[in-house]
Amino acid sequence: MIVPLNLPPAELKLTKKEGKVIVWCIVRKLNLLLTPEEWVRQHIIHFLHFHKSFPISLIASEYTLKLNDLQKRSDIVVFGKNGGPLLIVECKATTVKIDDETLFQIAQYNSKLKVPHLILSNGLDHYYLKWEGNKFVQSDQFPNFEDISN
Repeated sequence: MIVPLNLPPAELKLTKKEGKVIVWCIVRKLNLLLTPEEWVRQHIIHFLHFHKSFPISLIASEYTLKLNDLQKRSDIVVFGKNGGPLLIVECKATTVKIDDETLFQIAQYNSKLKVPHLILSNGLDHYYLKWEGNKFVQSDQFPNFEDISN
């Protein structure tokens, strides 16, 4: 479960409870069961905050939204300085391929949130898409918060 990722190392606070590994979430301020997807999500949160200067106060983890009368949860939503949603991150376990299904999932969330920036990651492969003109375009560089915040 704890596998090296294609991200800078994160200083995660890990503990064991009843034989299970628990991780402290710096966004939600609580202990969570360390699943393979949570491993990736926590590394992405640390990467955004410590390497790309995204304020913790503007990051939401497991953000709830309603789609067609269904409650859904986006892995990470980052808000801009104006309070509006700015970035959606969809995280998958390292064993899950980022594919059309993952893109469809984040597109559904974005149909509700209408953000200009999307990140899809399984911790090994990362895709950053930004809205340019009238479509999303893939970029090789993850943005810093100041470069995309409004």
